[in-house]
Amino acid sequence: MQHSMISTALAAVSLRDLALVQAVHRQGSFNSAARAMHISPSGLSHQVQKVEQALGAPLFERGGRKVVPTAGGQRLLERIDAVLAAAELLQQAARAGAVAFGGELRLGVPASLGPYLLPHLIAPFPQHFPGVRLGISEGKPRGLLRRLHEAELDAVLAPLAPLASGIAMQPLFFEPWEVMLRADHPLAGRRSVALEQLEATDAILMAESHAGGDGHVQDVSLESLAALVSLRGGHALVPALAHERLASKPDIVLAKIKGQAPGREIALYWREATPWGADLTAFAKLLRALAKQLQGLKLVG
Repeated sequence: MQHSMISTALAAVSLRDLALVQAVHRQGSFNSAARAMHISPSGLSHQVQKVEQALGAPLFERGGRKVVPTAGGQRLLERIDAVLAAAELLQQAARAGAVAFGGELRLGVPASLGPYLLPHLIAPFPQHFPGVRLGISEGKPRGLLRRLHEAELDAVLAPLAPLASGIAMQPLFFEPWEVMLRADHPLAGRRSVALEQLEATDAILMAESHAGGDGHVQDVSLESLAALVSLRGGHALVPALAHERLASKPDIVLAKIKGQAPGREIALYWREATPWGADLTAFAKLLRALAKQLQGLKLVG
């Protein structure tokens, strides 16, 4: 029988202790991590010291405005992340099988997509996945995909992007852009507009564009984008699913783009190691069926 090489001190370290260390690393502050983990700062400091003593090495430099890892601590923190990710997979595998997604699907959706696609998903989801809670997180695609990689989310809907190691992807649909104009714009009365008719200097641009897009449509609230167009004039390109919501706003009109309209391809991403691969494949099938029913979307893949 092989004897464990783990020291008694390290064996006494719990997953909760490691999660507290991870929280300090992510928050960059003992006080912020204590609030996030619902523990007193002194209790948190004690548990971190317990882990450091068990490992025989300091993890953090203390005393500065921001808590930063030591050079050796950075390598150990990566190992701690791996241990916690493995523990999450262990828990998921134990729950998998009886109920789809182990009872909960943590789905990440960009802010420019969620409010316009999810209303069509709410009714059929429990019919296809009874007993499963759908948890929604909104954000920017890059941040959502990072959270997926770190096992904070189970799946992410996002525009096509380069795949990170260990991430799987299923293309779903193509969503074209439409032109959003103020009601007094010279082109406002037209049902369709050619991109060549639009003045580039009149475009309303934001800070971060969609991957694979043309730089006009951003992962921010489209309602805020509509407010800017209403105040400043000009134009913006917006995703077709938002047509009904945006067209109902005062002083705003929308027009289709003539010819081959630019747009974005939306895909579903998940971790290759997930125990719910079959469930996620079924979820992708449901999303494709919904897209087929929605005007303007085209299935891809």
